[in-house]
Amino acid sequence: MRYRAGQPAIFVLGSFCRSLAATVLLVAAAGCTSTGIEDAAPQSATVTGPKDTGSYPNLNIPPQQAAEQFTDADKNAKLAALQADQTAANAAAGNTAGTPDSAELDKLAKTHASDTLKQIEGKCDPALDPTCK
Repeated sequence: MRYRAGQPAIFVLGSFCRSLAATVLLVAAAGCTSTGIEDAAPQSATVTGPKDTGSYPNLNIPPQQAAEQFTDADKNAKLAALQADQTAANAAAGNTAGTPDSAELDKLAKTHASDTLKQIEGKCDPALDPTCK
């Protein structure tokens, strides 16, 4: 595309004026609004945080213990209690008196889908659903 000699200067000048006007409007709008953040900040002197003491911290001071450490007797007592709980849980899980046999499970697998479809379709079976009428 070809421009005449005076056209590009006019386009650049118009673009510059539009940018300048937009900047002036934004600055004016920013000066008129207040966020209220200054008012919401606490003015108390109880704010804690890092303080500049003018010197480097001494990293050679050993940290204090947060809690009393376990002794070997405490450790052995807790391990014994855990092992007793584990053996009690294993003994309860080892009780197989209530588990069904495989023939019963196979029968349930064959009839479960058709029984469920009957209930869904509204053809209820009183044997499956005692609330069915």
